Amino acid sequence: MRVHVVQVAYGDDEPVAARVARVADLVRAQRGADLVLLPELWAPTGFSYRRWADAKETVDGPTVAAIAAAAKEIGAVVHAGSIVETVPDDAAPEARGETGRGLWNTSVVVGPDGDVVATYRKIHRFGFGEGEPTLLEAGEDIVTFPLADGTVVGLATCYDLRFPEMFRRLLDAGAQVVLVPAAWPLPRVEAWTLLGRARAIENQFVVVQCNTGGEHGGYPMGGHSQVVSATGEVLAQAGTGEEVLVIDIDVADVAAWRERFPVLADRRL
Repeated sequence: MRVHVVQVAYGDDEPVAARVARVADLVRAQRGADLVLLPELWAPTGFSYRRWADAKETVDGPTVAAIAAAAKEIGAVVHAGSIVETVPDDAAPEARGETGRGLWNTSVVVGPDGDVVATYRKIHRFGFGEGEPTLLEAGEDIVTFPLADGTVVGLATCYDLRFPEMFRRLLDAGAQVVLVPAAWPLPRVEAWTLLGRARAIENQFVVVQCNTGGEHGGYPMGGHSQVVSATGEVLAQAGTGEEVLVIDIDVADVAAWRERFPVLADRRL
């Protein structure tokens, strides 16, 4: 399986519509990929959260539509990163979430036919009382989906990396590969790379992490997107700017490693 990790770099001065068009063209340039991964909240920006209410859209809105069209052109599964998801105005009150805000940080995966194959609402909201916790609902569901070859892919987002119990749940749901889009800042980039390796080692699955570059909301972003094998080996890692990682993953290696080093069979809790 050929994976392309598209580390998008941007700043607050780039209009959202222009960035959506530019990133859709980046996806079109990934011809030959089986799976393409984009970062978290690359359209509304990860840290300029005061813009999120104006940038909200439904899953069938313009951002996902642009990426879905590009995915169809290249015939690849594309994780479109995440959007600030809203629900239609006429949605029932219970569809607006526990607090009634009706906004989520939602990852969307589209298939090679352009149709949505999976969505994941981010469970762990980052902000310590600001940003996501005050503006967005928390997701509730562990999400996996199968690729055409039977590979089971799990979904997580950014801050989720700090919660190992979530990745155990993904393991128990059958995940062999986990995709983690992010908007992770530069001052904590060492945690980003270390936690990705830890989640791969302890669960013996492949972790594919896609971060952003550039600066937005006054925060320099960390980049260092990476692909980590089930043994914890970093197979590819980006720098801090805009960059595409291209890596071939043999998912059969996951089962082979679990058989050779059967640590998961010794779980007791």
